[in-house]
Amino acid sequence: MAMTKDEMAMIAMEIVAYSGDARTKFLAAMDAIGEKDFAKAESLIKEGDDLILNAHNQQTELITKEAAGEEIEIGFLTVHAQDHLMTAMLLSDMDKRFLKMFREK
Repeated sequence: MAMTKDEMAMIAMEIVAYSGDARTKFLAAMDAIGEKDFAKAESLIKEGDDLILNAHNQQTELITKEAAGEEIEIGFLTVHAQDHLMTAMLLSDMDKRFLKMFREK
């Protein structure tokens, strides 16, 4: 059975919301790194990573359904959600690298 358009929209919006919140945490972590407040940066990165996990779980739900043969209609909202998730994941990676570099200096 195919997912309804409303079900797809709800999952996509959850991915956008979790990813957007994570992005906010990661940008705040970048500021904390710049201020050499490494404990705060670590805490913010952890919070962001937890939000990314929530978004990733929603994404995995879609992948699992498609792998099970369910018809998944990919629309602009789904692409937008994926873009948000990937951007937030990249910020997480960057924060972790900057934290390591700043600590070593």
